[in-house]
Amino acid sequence: MGRAIEGLNQELASIASGTTQRLDCNSENIEQGLARLVLSLIELLRKLLERQAIRRMEGGSLHDSQIEEMGLALMKLEQKIRELAEHFGLRPEDLNLDLGPLGNLWTDEKK
Repeated sequence: MGRAIEGLNQELASIASGTTQRLDCNSENIEQGLARLVLSLIELLRKLLERQAIRRMEGGSLHDSQIEEMGLALMKLEQKIRELAEHFGLRPEDLNLDLGPLGNLWTDEKK
């Protein structure tokens, strides 16, 4: 119980000090903030679809042509997300939103 209270106190302190990452949406950058939110959700869905495709492929429930088709579709989607992010001045790492005490939207699998 003490650790939970301590964790909440730390989170409150970080909020009070302004160190938590927030979507900064004002009249000047509303497009970029909205694009960041939408592209983050689309990237999350793409990652989930990719994992599901890998599970289906490993499970043997897909034909070679289906594997090829899904792979191409996922690569095109990833490229389009990168293009749109670049258009709005966002880097790929900007799409990994900080959800506060929950951590980031997704974990970096390359680490």
